[in-house]
Amino acid sequence: MKTAIITGGGQGIGRVTTQYLLTHGYRVAIWESDTDALAELREAFKASSAQILFVSCDVSSDANVRKAAEQTVSHFGHIDTLINNAAIMIERPLDKLTLEEWNRVIGTNLTGAFLCSKHTAGYLAAQKGSIINMCSTRSVQSEPDTFAYSASKGGILALTHSLAVSLGPDVRVNAISPGWIDVSALKKKAKAKSEELSPEDHSQHPAGRVGQADDIARMILFLIAPENSFITGQNFVVDGGMTRKMIYV
Repeated sequence: MKTAIITGGGQGIGRVTTQYLLTHGYRVAIWESDTDALAELREAFKASSAQILFVSCDVSSDANVRKAAEQTVSHFGHIDTLINNAAIMIERPLDKLTLEEWNRVIGTNLTGAFLCSKHTAGYLAAQKGSIINMCSTRSVQSEPDTFAYSASKGGILALTHSLAVSLGPDVRVNAISPGWIDVSALKKKAKAKSEELSPEDHSQHPAGRVGQADDIARMILFLIAPENSFITGQNFVVDGGMTRKMIYV
């Protein structure tokens, strides 16, 4: 049975992806720093507890990540897939954004992906495994005041092809760049609140709707499948066509 690690698996895309992985026969190690989200996930997936390892892990910490990797291998025996999904965003005007806030976002989103890849690469190579880095359309376009988040995602885009060239052919590495994905109801209970989406929200997408976490989970399953072993070093934009749309005001 294959083993997947997903960071930030307690909420949003990570939580839905966990369910997809379990449904498709994977054992899953969830590395999550939010203790409330991890506790809620443990309760939600207690029927599948034999297939899940819950790990409290701050991915920006070298020591935390090294320990989580060792714990995962000790529990499951091997690692086939790493999904670098953990991310945070701080929106702040440039003159208000502190260095501590900048470093916190870069540390979680970009350094976290580096550390998790570093400490699992050997295990993944032994299994001819793969890495999925969750990038974003923010790597190539922005809304105001998202400096650190956009920079971190741009870094992930570059990190992806660097890892693919460096770790191949033993490990494949790809990125997924989601657009607008509605995860408002998929957060921990204290923050979960279904967003009211308008017809305009949906219709502005060439695909005709706002994205769902399932759209990303299905792409992850496609990319990690062994039969797609010729795909590496790529970034897959899953955004309903929005980054291809010219907008004139």
